[in-house]
Amino acid sequence: MKQYKIIVEKHPNGFVAYPLGIKGVVVGQGETYEEALSDVKSAIKFHIETFGEEVLDAFVTEAGIEV
Repeated sequence: MKQYKIIVEKHPNGFVAYPLGIKGVVVGQGETYEEALSDVKSAIKFHIETFGEEVLDAFVTEAGIEV
């Protein structure tokens, strides 16, 4: 089992979740945190099975931005 960092955002209509460090668009959603997390986990698995492990070649970094 591989671990992925996942961002979960609360929106007025529910929750949206997306992983960090995966190439392409992978999003999950649901009315609850748990539903969104389950949906994005399924989407990650499907994405890797469909496009191969090269989608894991992306990486996460940090950058300072003045606002």
